[in-house]
Amino acid sequence: MLQYLLETGLRHTMNRLVRPILHPSLPVNLQRTLVAQAFRSSTPPRDCSFTEETLGGMPITRANCGGNNIGVILYLHGGGFIFGSPTTHRGIIGHLAKTSGCQVIAPDYRLAPEHPFPAALEDAEAVYQALLDDGVQASQIALAGDSAGGGLCLSLALKLRDGKRPLPSSITVFSPLVDLTHEQMHVPETEPVLQVRWLERNAHYYGGQEPLTNPLISPIFGDLSGLPPLLIQVGSEEVLLNDSERLANKAKRQDVQTTLEVFNSLWHVFQFHAGQLARAKAALQGAGAHIKRHLAG
Repeated sequence: MLQYLLETGLRHTMNRLVRPILHPSLPVNLQRTLVAQAFRSSTPPRDCSFTEETLGGMPITRANCGGNNIGVILYLHGGGFIFGSPTTHRGIIGHLAKTSGCQVIAPDYRLAPEHPFPAALEDAEAVYQALLDDGVQASQIALAGDSAGGGLCLSLALKLRDGKRPLPSSITVFSPLVDLTHEQMHVPETEPVLQVRWLERNAHYYGGQEPLTNPLISPIFGDLSGLPPLLIQVGSEEVLLNDSERLANKAKRQDVQTTLEVFNSLWHVFQFHAGQLARAKAALQGAGAHIKRHLAG
């Protein structure tokens, strides 16, 4: 009963405080400021440590939790490609470090509209390559990300595969943004977080002059064959539910080992509330298990 009441309270909070921020009429800089404040409620486990460094010419945050680093997670944060940072995502990064037993590397990649496609993808690729150059085997690297960062994980994997470069051991995505055309969106009874017009505006900011059907922008339009094992987690109360289902179905048809987990009555990237919600914590425990299972022994 307590968890039910907590979920209800958080849903109302997201709807009243976060959803109004994600409105296309608000200037991007104001959204960045307001969202940074909203994310302060998402806190990491107490035994996690964070350091700010540079890797591959990119500013990164390196997260450790408990010192048992069995691999490396390259985590790409969400934010519609227009806001967010490793700082706003410390909560989810820290909990994933704890549940996976891995060190987490989170790049502070360039954002639109100042830096449209392919800036974010180039930055993610630079950090991945730097890990390889530092002697980390691809089999010891996992990709993970939420929302726009989840889509970016898949775009990076497609680019690596097409370039015949070593692929990561697995991919884990939370409420991934994989179709920036937004032509087949789910219409839930309630949507506590996202506004479709805001997503559409950001898609054009990020896509720039490129067609939004470019698989490196919208990976749902790409050939997914040959990608590593994929875990998709999504809430039932979000407009991106159908995109996750389409992604899972296409990946399975193309022989990608795929697991889709739909969490009833939860919202976009609910994993942010792992310090409060039991189901969010359980979701990240499942994500950590998926990552550990596919790392090289």
